[in-house]
This record gives sequence, C-alpha cells and structure tokens, in this order.
Amino acid sequence: MRLASPAGSAPARQHIVLDELSGGTVEKLDPDSAASLNSSGLAKATPMGMGLFRIEPVGMVGSVRTPLVQLDVRPKDRLGLSRLLFLLSYAGDQGFRDDTVAADEDAELWSALAASLVQLAERALQRGVLQGYVTVDDSLRTVKGRIRISDQISRRPGMLVPLEVSYDEFTEDIPENRILRAALDRMSRVPGVRPDVLSRLRQLKGKLDGVTRLHAGAPLPPWRASRMNLRYHGALRLSEVVLRNASAEAGEGKQQTASFVVDMGKVFEDFVGAALRRAMAAFPGEMRLQYNAMLNEAVRDSDRLTVRPDAVHLLGGRPVVVYDAQYRAGTDQGASLSADHFQMLAYCTALRVPTAWLVYAGAGEVKLRRILNTDIDIVEFPLDLSRPPSEILAAVADLAEQSWGEVVRQASLGR
Repeated sequence: MRLASPAGSAPARQHIVLDELSGGTVEKLDPDSAASLNSSGLAKATPMGMGLFRIEPVGMVGSVRTPLVQLDVRPKDRLGLSRLLFLLSYAGDQGFRDDTVAADEDAELWSALAASLVQLAERALQRGVLQGYVTVDDSLRTVKGRIRISDQISRRPGMLVPLEVSYDEFTEDIPENRILRAALDRMSRVPGVRPDVLSRLRQLKGKLDGVTRLHAGAPLPPWRASRMNLRYHGALRLSEVVLRNASAEAGEGKQQTASFVVDMGKVFEDFVGAALRRAMAAFPGEMRLQYNAMLNEAVRDSDRLTVRPDAVHLLGGRPVVVYDAQYRAGTDQGASLSADHFQMLAYCTALRVPTAWLVYAGAGEVKLRRILNTDIDIVEFPLDLSRPPSEILAAVADLAEQSWGEVVRQASLGR
C-alpha cells in the first residue's frame, strides 16, 4: 500500500514488487498510475472498485515509475541487474563480459541503472571526449575534399560555384558520442533518480554539448568496436540497452513517467542463439538461427505449414542437430512440458534429425527422453542464469560439445 508522508510534503512513492511468475497483487492506485502501468506493457492493472486494482505480470520484467507509484517485476530466480545486462548485451556483441559492464547492484533498479551508466560514462570521458572522422557533404565556394560530379551536374547545371563537395572532418560529433549523449539524457529525465547521480548525469551531458541529439524513435547510429574507441565499449553497450528498453517522458499533466521493460523469453532466446553460434564455431558445419523448415507436403502456399526452431546446425547443407530455447522451465508456473516436447518432436520430424536439445532457463540435471515408437531423443538441458557469466558460457560450450558428440555418434551408426 501507499506509504504515509509527513504533513506538507509530497506523497511518498508507493513501491510494489512482483515476481514475474507470481499471480499478482491487489493494491490501491490512482487512475493515472493505473493507466501508466497498463500502457507500459509491464503489467495489467484491472479495476476492482473502491480504488483497488488487481496488478498482474504479463510476461515482461522491468520497472515502471510514475510520480506516485513504482512497480518492479523481477526475473525468476532473483536475477540481479548485472546478470540481466549481461544477457541483454551478449547477443548484440559476442565479446561482451560482465566485467565490462559491472552494474551497481542496488535494490532499486532505476538507481542501479543510472549509477552504472554514470560510472561507465565517467570512465569513458575521463581522458576527454572521443573524436573521429566523419564524411560531410556540403556546398562550398572553394574546393575541399572531392567534388561530387554527379550532384554538381544534377543540382547546378552549367554553374561553377557553389561546389558540391565531400570531405572528412575530425570531430566530436560521431556515433559513439551521439549514443552516449542520448542515454545520459534519457536517464536524467527519469523521475526520482538520486540527486547526486542526477548531478553527475548533467555534468557528463555538458561535456557532450557539441554532439547532435538523437530524435526520439530514431534508429541508433551504427558504430564499430575498435582499439580507438576501446574506453567507450562498456558505456556504449549499456547505453544501447537503455535506449532500446527504457523510456522517460512527460505523461498527462506534464508528470514524468519512466519505464524499463524487457521480454525475458526473447532475451533468453537471443542469448542462447548467440552463445551457441559462437560455441559451435569450433566444430565443422554452420549454425543458423531462426531456421525455417516445411512441416507438411503441400501444393499450394496457403496449405503449407512451417516450423522455426531457434537454432539448427548444418553439415554439408543438411540439418544434423536442432536446438530450442525456453525461458520458462517445465516446472515453472504457466509452462507446459508436454507442449515443449510436442514442438521438439515436430522439429525432428520435419528436419529428419534424431536428437533435439531443449535449453531451459533454470537449475537441474540434464535429462534424456526417448519418444515412444520413434528413434527420436529429446534432451532437456538446464542453463542456470544465477551462475556467474563465465560459468553460463562454459555451460553453453558444454552443450555444444555434447550435441556435437551425439552427431558423431549417430553418424557412426549410419543414421
């Protein structure tokens, strides 16, 4: 329930914490806060009368903050922010490690996220703002760089000046600084960030005053990791996580709201795919993610049924092993062990693969299940996300080695 506040002071923010697999809770909310929760995509707030709302998770994790309410939906197994950032970032950059982005493990997500961004940005800018070369297209009265002949003829036929030219300029206005400035700006607009952290955010933004602002909703400019921007790597990876998953804006009545919402099922699927592809690179063949295959024989396109496993390893162009990632383990609330195995059976049948690997998020032992009246095996392989990142990646490497060993064994049997 909402906490009491001293007379004459602003009302304390009500803090609600849910587990993503919980059935929800009943709380007293104001209508604006309930509307913010519903629009965030993090939870569903259903009115029950007398100002009470039933708040239920909807399969996402993260945090929504309004002037009066903060709702946190935390991942199963009590994963901390460092582990969440590791999973989010690894799929985007296979060289990512948690020691590159060491999150401040604060009990409150927004303070932890803001403090972590500040720490990494200060480290990135400690030796000054990074500069680099960018190509500029301009119209000048003198030659600079090279003349764009085709543009000159099409835009200014018969004219000698101004000249359409392109040249390289050494500047601070490069993609790395644009991304970092946008993330700092977004976090500085989150309501309730600690004053000391907010002050540091503003100081860092001041160092990037000469950098172009990214418009809301605009795609992030591409950047390439190199030795020259090495000191920026951690800050950029966290900045991309913030910009892709967090929002901060003025709601109705100019009240600031903020949300950080991620789909853990998609995060886990992307992570397993990226980590498996790297691990399987040690063996012959090639790994393909989100592999499309036909399930039935059909003459017309409208009659075709398809399957799409998360990852398939091919040898000589033929599928030899199939994987699927399921964030919800069979024992989790809302999960269906039978449905997962039906799906894997369909994959094996369509791809003519004798063994499928079902990767679950959770602790436990590896289990092999032989499907009755078939030669198909389905292996349940748990991946404990509460372990340190190095151990998680070691487990994926073990998965790759075991699955390749099964491919070799099947080949020796002539299957």
